[in-house]
Amino acid sequence: MKQITKTEKWTYTGSLLGQNMIYSFVAMYVMFFFTDLLRIPPQSVTVIMVTASLWDAVNDILMGMIADRTKTRWGKFRPYLLAGPFVIALATVLCFWNFGGSAAGTVAVAAVCYVLWGMSYTVYDIPIWAISSVSSHNADEKNGMVTLGKIGGTLGTVIVSVGSVSLLNAFGGERSAGAYTAAACVIAGVGALLMLLSGFVLKERIEPPAKGIPFRRNIHTILDNGPLKALMVSLLVVNMVNNIRQVAQMYFAVYVWGDSGYVTWIGLSLVLGMIFGMAISPALIRRFDKKYIFLAACAAGAVSSFLPFAVGGGPVPGLILLGISFAFTGMTTISSTSMLMDCIDFAELKLGFRGEGVVFSMNTFLNKLSSTISKGVLGLALTAMHYVDNMDPNPTVVTGFSLIVYVVPAVCFLLAMIPLVFYRLKPAQIEDIRTELETRRSAEK
Repeated sequence: MKQITKTEKWTYTGSLLGQNMIYSFVAMYVMFFFTDLLRIPPQSVTVIMVTASLWDAVNDILMGMIADRTKTRWGKFRPYLLAGPFVIALATVLCFWNFGGSAAGTVAVAAVCYVLWGMSYTVYDIPIWAISSVSSHNADEKNGMVTLGKIGGTLGTVIVSVGSVSLLNAFGGERSAGAYTAAACVIAGVGALLMLLSGFVLKERIEPPAKGIPFRRNIHTILDNGPLKALMVSLLVVNMVNNIRQVAQMYFAVYVWGDSGYVTWIGLSLVLGMIFGMAISPALIRRFDKKYIFLAACAAGAVSSFLPFAVGGGPVPGLILLGISFAFTGMTTISSTSMLMDCIDFAELKLGFRGEGVVFSMNTFLNKLSSTISKGVLGLALTAMHYVDNMDPNPTVVTGFSLIVYVVPAVCFLLAMIPLVFYRLKPAQIEDIRTELETRRSAEK
């Protein structure tokens, strides 16, 4: 029986679109803004990113547990969907604000703003994904919501990838700090408005337990869930494929292909590839084991990522092959998120509670950690290349940025396959789990 309305589907898609507009702008430009506009040394920027990630390790899990224990007349997750957008918008603008002052003061302010941004992002990100798992009793509907959310998120990324350079140019260009501040205001404002709609429209149809789950017990949603632990290690690595490209694409476009305008074309290759990969995934999931879809996509993604580095040929073949590798990333995105849903059902059968909040908090943390590792890799590479802002390209720089955009993602695709050896949930077993859960819920009513 279908429960999710068309309005909810459109709202969910739009909310993730708005959220990922904000996320993508920060992911694409914050490191470039810190190094080239605020003149913070790459080593210091790397320390900021790593420190923020360490705090997120605590912050994300705590937020997930808090969400799981929340009980209001608006629901378990909706209160955060109403409050989160305002905080995220403000923190985003602060990350791109040049406060002036001494070099040390600039580093300190940048660090505080970036940590606050990560915390505010968590307040919304965990509930918006977790609410998909309680939006319906029908597994196909929940998987459909996830697919729509991922498509919306990809569109948000593409809007920023394609349009951000023009937006920056409208406010003064890529070398103007004020241009980033103005662009951040526009993107954060539009994104937050789209995000806010989710709190008013989305519904929670699976009721939480009458009694709240203690923090100490809730963490066992992860500790006692073998398939989930295997999947999360894999996600930590595969998320780096897109994250490393996001943080490096401005450098790559400027120093390898010679024009920041190529950022727009990279964005177009992302939208065509990711949406195609995500669009075909639900049909594949209905016919094949999700685990094997994920593994096949990783293997093909590794080949298509490495080929541009091996054969060369410039922007045109590079963009085509990037688009193909983005398609395989789209397939891993949908199949892995559907596998997360299965792991939540497995937890409910084994432990007696679902723990959606803590599961999606770990998913959020893993994506942030992947992004942070990607920024760390880029920071180390900038140091190794003796990079200074606005330098003339040389063979070391060209090869270095090519390795980061092509070879590192190929290696990540391959490494992501290894942990899934320990993911042993089979399709027939998942069906049995869901049948048993429905029987339990009917008996409880």
